[in-house]
Amino acid sequence: MASLEWTPALVLDLPVMDAVHEEFVALLGRVEAADDARLCALWDELIAHTQHHFDQEDHWMQTTGFATGNCHSQQHKVVLAVMREGATKGAQGDLDTIRHMAAELGPWFSHHAQNMDAALALHMRRAGLDPVSGEVLMPEALPAEPITGCGGACAEAFAQHATA
Repeated sequence: MASLEWTPALVLDLPVMDAVHEEFVALLGRVEAADDARLCALWDELIAHTQHHFDQEDHWMQTTGFATGNCHSQQHKVVLAVMREGATKGAQGDLDTIRHMAAELGPWFSHHAQNMDAALALHMRRAGLDPVSGEVLMPEALPAEPITGCGGACAEAFAQHATA
């Protein structure tokens, strides 16, 4: 059974982000269903997808006023490092490590998407960021100071929006 299913709860109303997230969920499901012969190749495919996915979000964050070391980007780096460690273990024949990581990745992703990515999507909409062209249509809405930590202005704005 997959640790994560695509549901309306994961939709952030930012089509480019939602499409990448839906693909991540599908790839993770393929990893979890893989037989031993295909597991490492599918894990590597998931890592490549996740690298692109995180690079895209990190670029959006840099474009819209996040500090380089913000916790959202740091979480991306840590998750990729752990996934790559799993690939190394898998190449050495330790497939159980990949299977365990895949099972943990689903709940982590759900939380990450519904919190950090939801706040990022709201921040991007408020700044008028076109995620395809990278153009910021409302630069006056960008923060005066770089967003740091996990409780930056975008997270606070999301919390206010979610409770309204």
